[in-house]
Amino acid sequence: MHTRRRGSSDSDKPAATEPPEWSDVEEAAIEERVVELAEAGHSPSEIGVKLRDEGVGGTPVPDVSLATGKKVTEILEDNDADPEIPEDLRNLMERAVRLREHMDENPGDHQNKRALQNAESKIRRLVDYYRGDELDEEFTYSYDVAVDLLE
Repeated sequence: MHTRRRGSSDSDKPAATEPPEWSDVEEAAIEERVVELAEAGHSPSEIGVKLRDEGVGGTPVPDVSLATGKKVTEILEDNDADPEIPEDLRNLMERAVRLREHMDENPGDHQNKRALQNAESKIRRLVDYYRGDELDEEFTYSYDVAVDLLE
């Protein structure tokens, strides 16, 4: 959005309708592991990577949605373990906080000033998108709100 680069082509996952034969982990075990990892403080994308690499009981889970019929975030919502703010918004807020702290130490860094403006612009757009569903109706972004949420 705020760059001259193009998107990555051919980055779609191969189409699959059912999990591979070698991955025969039970649905309940996968859901239990997802909730366990969420309670340990992992984000939904980190949970997916851990299940792919470590698996459940030593058996890797290549795709949670194929194995369970639900996305990781849906499993977390069903078990009341979903994060208070969406992961993409959280990552952008972390970036904006880091950039703001950098700008306090280096006020002449104009390139990072522009990066901070772009990050905060994306945050405001995402807040508008999530407001009412995942966020409160009165939620507005500010640096202080971001710092409080990320602690």
